[in-house]
Amino acid sequence: MPITPPANPIHLVIVGAGPAAQSLIRQFTMRGLTAPDAPHGVHEPVFAITILSNRDDCPEALLSLAATPGMSIRFGQAAAFIDAEARTVTTDEGLEFAYDQLVIATGSAPVLPPVEGASSGLSYSTIDDAEQIGTAVTDITKQLGRRPLGILVGTGPAAGQAEAVLRTRGVRPIRTTLRPAAVMPSVAGSALPATGIVFDDGSTMNADLIVLAEERIPRGSLAGTAGVQTAPDGGIRVGRDFATSVPGIWAIGDAASRDGLRLGLVLSSEAAAASCATRLVDDARIRIVGKMLPEQAADTAA
Repeated sequence: MPITPPANPIHLVIVGAGPAAQSLIRQFTMRGLTAPDAPHGVHEPVFAITILSNRDDCPEALLSLAATPGMSIRFGQAAAFIDAEARTVTTDEGLEFAYDQLVIATGSAPVLPPVEGASSGLSYSTIDDAEQIGTAVTDITKQLGRRPLGILVGTGPAAGQAEAVLRTRGVRPIRTTLRPAAVMPSVAGSALPATGIVFDDGSTMNADLIVLAEERIPRGSLAGTAGVQTAPDGGIRVGRDFATSVPGIWAIGDAASRDGLRLGLVLSSEAAAASCATRLVDDARIRIVGKMLPEQAADTAA
């Protein structure tokens, strides 16, 4: 016999509004866990979700989720401090948000300032970028009628993965560890993306496409305010269930670190979000059962 869920929903606060956060939100909407008027038994808790974004604009991918029942998106509200004992998040502007569960999805930041003209080329930061690069390579190959030649800029794990992606999709990559001064866009009227780079000494390299895969560092400073353990690279240390060292706090995406590697380089945002959502729902069920009267808990167990 279904049991009426508690009147108070589980308050989930997500810090960040990038791909990882968006994937997590989709998981909850697909499972129907944010609609208070939907039929819910005790095994399917109702969530009230607040998303804190430091951006003033709304990404198109997030716009369609903004009208979802049980969803509140606060733009221009950068989270500044977490009180893990009181279970609250305070923003730069002094607004305070209470949470039952908190997910940090603040992503990563480039180590160095952007290369001039970088937006006209392609970039590889996380495993999610592989699809975008693959689509671009397919289009370029059709236009050229031959195997493309690509210039890959970068060192470290991200550049290694980017090279594998390019080779798998038929690109002949030329890899340079010397950072360019600028990326040159294609000639006017060309449908190709950037096709060359310029170095500080004036020398140039040209190809059919340019991919920048420079190193990034996880944005883990917010987690430090809650006493969450961080990895040597500054990422938020998580286990296989995406839980941090502090109860009630999880981390996903490029801000999280596992086994010394940024999770964004290991798992796609969709895969991480699906696993984390399952863990959050399981934790919510435990919380609900713990608040039940003994006879209600007995009915649930039966």
